[in-house]
Amino acid sequence: MTKPNFAGMTKAELRAYVLEHREDAEAFYILMDKLNAEPGTKIDSMEHLIELIEAKRLGREQQS
Repeated sequence: MTKPNFAGMTKAELRAYVLEHREDAEAFYILMDKLNAEPGTKIDSMEHLIELIEAKRLGREQQS
């Protein structure tokens, strides 16, 4: 089985992949590199990433 092209994925695609394949450390670190390259929140663990995603989802649901 070949690995997906993580570098070619958008942040959203890579985030979805990481959430579905939590054991894939390579994908996680590539996502962290992409996120940390932008100004804003620093993410240092998978748990922190999940917390931020859930908080963002809740915010969107409350706005609807």
